[in-house]
Formats: sequence, structure tokens, C-alpha cells
Amino acid sequence: MQDRIEIQDLINAYAQCADNREAQKQAELFTENAAVHVSNGKEKQAVQTLHGRKELAEAFQALKQYDVTTHFNGQSTVSVNGDKATNESYCLAHHIKYDKKMLLIMSIRYKDILVKQNGKWLFAERNLSIDWTDNRELKQ
Repeated sequence: MQDRIEIQDLINAYAQCADNREAQKQAELFTENAAVHVSNGKEKQAVQTLHGRKELAEAFQALKQYDVTTHFNGQSTVSVNGDKATNESYCLAHHIKYDKKMLLIMSIRYKDILVKQNGKWLFAERNLSIDWTDNRELKQ
């Protein structure tokens, strides 16, 4: 049970780092040689793959284009086997650009491979699928 709580804390820390624009801290939630694969919907072919903390930190900087983001984590299914685990979790990510009066909502599904290193759970691989997006005019 403790491992499951720690993994949920890791998932939440990822979202919090994203919303606080802490790209380096967010990258440190991954193993040194981690991979992130991004795909659209149920397509199996990744449209983008990132390797290692340096590439991840650089990619996470892209969130700075938005004035504010809010990631709401939903259900999560974790399976722990010793110092390895798998997870599937859902997230609704909201991205706002005030000057363009734009709200982008993304439904994201993550399939993760996690490892416990030095007593700490980290992402070893994160498969991020964007299931759908909704662009709206922001009403203020």
C-alpha cells in the first residue's frame, strides 16, 4: 500500500511541477535515461519521443507559452511488483492564453513503467496519449 501511495504522489508531483513551471524538478521525477513517447489518441506510433532528463527538461519548458495551466489527475491503476510497477492514469489538462482568449483542454492518458531507485519511485517510461482536445474561447 505504501508503494501505491508513493506512486500516486509521484503522479501528482508531475502535474504540480508542470503547473508551477518547474521543468528541471519535473524532469528529476524520471530516471536518468527515461523515455517519454507522445501519441495522438489510440495511435500506436509516437509523434514525439524524448530521451533522458536533459531533453525532458527542455521539452517541459514549452508550457511557458501558456499563462496558466491546470492538470486534474483522475483515476489511476497501479500494479507493483517489487521495485518495478506499471500504471495507467488519466488527466484533464487545461491551458490558457489570456491575450488570445484561448482555453485548450486536453484529455490525456498515461501508461507508465516505474522503478524504485534508492528508495524513491521514478518514471522509467511514460507513454502519453492525447485522447482528445477541445479549443474554446476563454470567457473572462
